[in-house]
Amino acid sequence: MSSSSTTILKSNYEITSKIEALYTGGKIQFSGDEEYVFCLCTEKVQVVQVDSGKIVHSLEEEGDVISCFASSPDDQYLVTAGKNLLLRQWDWKEGKQTKTWKAIHVAPISSMVFDSTSTLLATGSSDSTIKVWDIVKQYYTHNLKGSKGVVSLVQFHPNSEVLQLFSASDDCKIRIWDLNKSRCIVVLESHFSVVTSLAFNSSHKTMISSSRDNVLNMWDLENIHQPNRKPPRTIPCYEGVESVVMVTGDQSLPGFSDKDGECFITAGSKGQLRFWNLKTGKCVHTLSVKESLNIDDDNSQHIVHATLCEKKNMLSVVTFDHNIMMYDLQTLKKTKQLVGYNDDILDMCFAGPDNKHLAVATNSNDIRIYEMDTLDCRILSGHSNIVLSLDVNTDGCKIVTGSKDNEVRIWNMDTANHYSCVAVGKGHTHAVSTVAWSRTGDEFVVSGSQDSTIKVWTVPQSNADLSVANMIVKVTEKVHDKDVNSVAVSPNDKLLATGSQDKTAKVWRTKDGTLLGTLRGHKRGVWCVQFSPVDQCIVSASGDSTIKIWALSDMTCVKTFEGHSSSVLKVMFVSRGMQLVSSGSDGLVKLWTIKTNECVKTFDQHNDKVWCIAANRTEELLLSGGADSVINIWKDVTLEEQQQAHEESEKTILMEQELSNLLYDKKYIDAVGLAITLDQPWRVLKIFKDMLLSQEGREQLEHTIKALREDQIDAVVRYIVDWNTNAKNTHTSQTVLSIILKSKSPYDLMERPNIKETIEAILPYTERHMRRMNRLLQQSEFLEYTWQRMKLSSATDSHLQRYNLHSGNHCGVQKHRTRKLTPKSHKPRRPKEPVKSLLLGSFHHHHHQHQQQK
Repeated sequence: MSSSSTTILKSNYEITSKIEALYTGGKIQFSGDEEYVFCLCTEKVQVVQVDSGKIVHSLEEEGDVISCFASSPDDQYLVTAGKNLLLRQWDWKEGKQTKTWKAIHVAPISSMVFDSTSTLLATGSSDSTIKVWDIVKQYYTHNLKGSKGVVSLVQFHPNSEVLQLFSASDDCKIRIWDLNKSRCIVVLESHFSVVTSLAFNSSHKTMISSSRDNVLNMWDLENIHQPNRKPPRTIPCYEGVESVVMVTGDQSLPGFSDKDGECFITAGSKGQLRFWNLKTGKCVHTLSVKESLNIDDDNSQHIVHATLCEKKNMLSVVTFDHNIMMYDLQTLKKTKQLVGYNDDILDMCFAGPDNKHLAVATNSNDIRIYEMDTLDCRILSGHSNIVLSLDVNTDGCKIVTGSKDNEVRIWNMDTANHYSCVAVGKGHTHAVSTVAWSRTGDEFVVSGSQDSTIKVWTVPQSNADLSVANMIVKVTEKVHDKDVNSVAVSPNDKLLATGSQDKTAKVWRTKDGTLLGTLRGHKRGVWCVQFSPVDQCIVSASGDSTIKIWALSDMTCVKTFEGHSSSVLKVMFVSRGMQLVSSGSDGLVKLWTIKTNECVKTFDQHNDKVWCIAANRTEELLLSGGADSVINIWKDVTLEEQQQAHEESEKTILMEQELSNLLYDKKYIDAVGLAITLDQPWRVLKIFKDMLLSQEGREQLEHTIKALREDQIDAVVRYIVDWNTNAKNTHTSQTVLSIILKSKSPYDLMERPNIKETIEAILPYTERHMRRMNRLLQQSEFLEYTWQRMKLSSATDSHLQRYNLHSGNHCGVQKHRTRKLTPKSHKPRRPKEPVKSLLLGSFHHHHHQHQQQK
């Protein structure tokens, strides 16, 4: 296979950022400075920076599910309530939990709010009670009973000097609580469905309540204690209202003048923002968000929450499909959109002339276009069913999509970087599972369907009136016996490749759809096929966990790559056709070198199937997306790592030379520190051994260890764990450990990182060495005992001999015994100490040989 000598093979990718779930439903709240938004996401709270759209911190506690949260207006606290009935206080700027206390409630907390002074926290629970907490001392000051059902809303009076709390529950009533008297003073009954929000005007004399009963009630708080507690005005909305937002006269809105005074905004089930005059109670302007949503005929709920960001002069809207939209209040134009949840990432590709955009197909009817820098997202609506596949043309300005609605659509980017649908192709009888653009121009697109056919479509010219054109089918062929999973176009546009669930891949002539060859060898369905950008070969990925490269000359398999543990779902060429990147159902992304059949690197950053991968034109960035709703953005760091390795090598050579010089000059303190910096534990051990062999070794070793920094001592303790495993190093390692233990207090030692694991690793071998030393001591004592017994035996024999000679007993038997006891040659006995030394030396010699044999 041909290659260029200037092409550098890739060795590693690193994640630079992620596009992941930040909101899955429930409460959202902006910080006091409106730079961050807190979003409830499954079991945690995500802290999201508004401008960049990136998750800064995730506030979660293992084993607990967060049901509600509230942030203080001064941005000092964020308190979460879990289903285990614990309240947790967080420093959200650092992402750390600071305090925990019991919620006292007997059922999960459903609503929370801080007062304007950030000192009081109200919690409403499913147990029908409300508690007010002193957030500084973590004890509750009020226990308010009387609500019926789940307390769905709690809100303090906006004037901090008025100690009142408003609440709403399942009985559709609004209760006003006097915190001075700790009792309910007013019950407002006018709604026939759950109250969703409360809003107060600037004078705090008028309160507006919204509900899903399609009406708004305006209450006069000055006359709220009158016997007839009916709202002075009821405004029909003809939709379920989820949020009411009060806008002061300082903000200029369309349809309002300064003399109109205050207005308020409602958001509800029709997917509209409606602007109302507070004085007249009339709707003066309507803004629809339907352009970004697929509206069903049943008028299901579309806007679930709206919040006013006064400092940014923005209105935040949360839609039913977890999108967070930001509107400028003066122009009412959408300035930013954050996607809260993507569900499965089915396909994606870089888009735009400079590859600054990302087109994503999810488990949705819409295509999502991300701006890579800000993660601002635009929604392309047009398909009536889930979009399964997409591809981009060579200049990045056109996108083709295939959907379960059996249609193929082409989208064109205008000068403002906005995409619009310009053509539709109809003809498939089943879902369009794969699409591909031509590679040399924009003449045609190819689609593959679950109806076992492929179609080659002629791309129409752009219409001046921006109307949607119908695409004409150029070629239609039944290419497989089962679903077509993948289709690819050769670099010169002359060939097509298809992969199917029938376990085969096939090669076709683009011009007339003639079959040129069938690639057989996979044992399961083929999920992906791709042409090499430089060589006459095709790569295929299959459900049999293998990747195969096929030669176009004879349609034979020339290489097989094995490494995935389950289906390989996507594969692509990189490094000018010399390497492959693959993804699979095992959640892994792998980088392969074709020449060596070697898996260079495996990336494990997904928790589920990785459906798609994509690279930009320069291959500097790599994307991976899967069923875990996460898009990982990878950067090629091969050059950086090579440069860093080169610099580290040069630095190491210089430091090695310096270390040799220090050892030659016997500057042991500096030498040990440098060896630790080089992370050479056995070099450090050798230095310590050399020091102990010197005349003042112990004192010099103590002085050296005491002169080390704390981090260097930590490193030495780690090294001792390895040294201590070998009996040859026992003396040195135990000596060093003894010096460290004697020079540090137990409290200092216990504060060191991983000290528990270190002690647990040192103890077993230390006990083993201790037992060995005890055995040696016993054996040496046995020699002493044997020597003493030999002395005693010799003394007894001499005494008996002298006794027999003195008694004059010369019988045969006695003579015979005397001759046996008397040595034949009277050699002088060796002194006591030389004999003992000889025995001990022999023992140590044999023991040393025995240890070497081990």
